Amino acid sequence: MLRRTAKDAHDSGALYLGCMAENFDGVPLSATVTVSVLGAKNQQGVALSTDPRAIAESLRAVTPRREGDAWRKVTTVGIPGVGVAARTYGVEDVPVAPGDGRTLRMVLTQTYIPVPGTADQVVLVSGASPVLDLAEAFHDIFDAVTGTFRFV
Repeated sequence: MLRRTAKDAHDSGALYLGCMAENFDGVPLSATVTVSVLGAKNQQGVALSTDPRAIAESLRAVTPRREGDAWRKVTTVGIPGVGVAARTYGVEDVPVAPGDGRTLRMVLTQTYIPVPGTADQVVLVSGASPVLDLAEAFHDIFDAVTGTFRFV
């Protein structure tokens, strides 16, 4: 599982991948954190804003229709030593692979951090876990991990 996750992250352009896979009293727990650099352009090549507030405004919140449905909240957060970043967090249906119609429901936190000195790049720090029962705890963990991010 870890090798496949690392290969998938590398193939999608991730610069960093952290994986956790543990078995606690017969219950498997897993999570990943990836760091990628994204170009801030739309599909037509037009530059998009890297301002965190503008990024947050462009992202869509998802309200569940009933208990157990996927959901997503959109906000901005302050990262010490870095500044303001846009963030989504929730429980989302993520494609299994590009072009594959199947999805996997995941705890997901994505933080979009503008790269200083550029007008066209954003770092995406993404935390994910399939352990839905611990969604709130994983959101807290992903927030804590992202809070250690620094440009060097």
